[in-house]
Amino acid sequence: MTSRERIQASLNHKTPDRVPIDLGSTPSSGISAVAHNNLMNHLNWDSPTLIYDVVQQLAQPDNKLVDLLGIDILDIGRTYNKYPMEWSPVKLSNGNQAWHPSWFKPVQNERGNWNVHHEDGELIATMPEGATFYDQTFFPWADGYPQGRKAMEEALDEAMDHVLWSKLVHSPWDHSGEDNFYSDLRAKTLHLRENSDKALLVVNGCNLFEWGTFLRRMDNFLMDLYIDQDNVAILLELLMERHMDGLKKTCDAVGDVVDVIRFGDDLGMDSGPFMGLDVYRDLFHDHRSQLCSYVHNNSSMKTFLHTCGSMYQYIPSLIEEGIDIINPVQTNCLNMEPEKLKNEFGNEIVFWGGGMDPRAILNCGSPEDVRKETRRRLEIFAPAGGFVFNNIHNIMPDVPPENILAMFDEVQKFKL
Repeated sequence: MTSRERIQASLNHKTPDRVPIDLGSTPSSGISAVAHNNLMNHLNWDSPTLIYDVVQQLAQPDNKLVDLLGIDILDIGRTYNKYPMEWSPVKLSNGNQAWHPSWFKPVQNERGNWNVHHEDGELIATMPEGATFYDQTFFPWADGYPQGRKAMEEALDEAMDHVLWSKLVHSPWDHSGEDNFYSDLRAKTLHLRENSDKALLVVNGCNLFEWGTFLRRMDNFLMDLYIDQDNVAILLELLMERHMDGLKKTCDAVGDVVDVIRFGDDLGMDSGPFMGLDVYRDLFHDHRSQLCSYVHNNSSMKTFLHTCGSMYQYIPSLIEEGIDIINPVQTNCLNMEPEKLKNEFGNEIVFWGGGMDPRAILNCGSPEDVRKETRRRLEIFAPAGGFVFNNIHNIMPDVPPENILAMFDEVQKFKL
């Protein structure tokens, strides 16, 4: 099988020739710049580490690494920022050199913190010295919603522009303001498809719950879900207008070329979901159903939802909404045991992730510990398709290169 055939077989719950593998097709299944740089040094490769997601400081996996690890799917964003002048040098927290997009211009203050300001001077993101991730510092509506639907609608775009997740967006969306962006996106994606046997993925956001937390701050929005549902409902309607407009353009541009479209919306914590199922269904269910329905009716893409934490009780609703794939399958959370998930939902939804314990084994175990845990999880998740191997979320800076190589080597050796 080609990589594309392998991915498509598993997404259709058929047994592929081997377990399909992802690393770096999404900003929730990738590798930190520090870990990528360490791996390049371990392999004695002089390829540069390119930080395509500046907020999470994630590297775009090197082409040679894609081949070595048997990666089967690529983010179409890698077709952008292809030239040296589009990158600027930066020192990683461990002192090694990497490169980030040249449009990204953080400023280091006297305390060593790297700060990002909006054009109007507002501090919107910061990364303390020695840290490996930019934190949101400005929540536009932390003190309250604009009063009334009209006021909220007029203020929303400017507020969203002050949120780091929107302002510091990764490729290809860092080029979305350019003339002829969508026709260029299609041309680049077609070229990638014609010159690679990999499956292709496009990240398209469409976050709902998370946008409430970005604008209002987590503590405020969690209370809003129960005591201010009128304003939450207005916000979600306004977000959906924007999401549907962008989704239509994406489907028109690449919906017949790309295999998977990735949405994001973290719904859970380690100890359980952020809200009761009744609240979720009242506020979010119909909106996500509309997003999925549009994709399925207007493209050949499968729908992928990144949602961290314990979201076991939401899975039937996600299936009903039309979500085909969930990620990162955070198995160390309440009710998220691999056996439980595979037995109850393995025929109805694809598990993209869940392949490794990243908190105790991948970062702290020996290579043999990593191989053993990888095999154990493959034996649970891999039978009968419906599984794409990935670590639980991104590979963090503290993961030894030997463990990364052991994990992916074990997946490639696993016999279905």
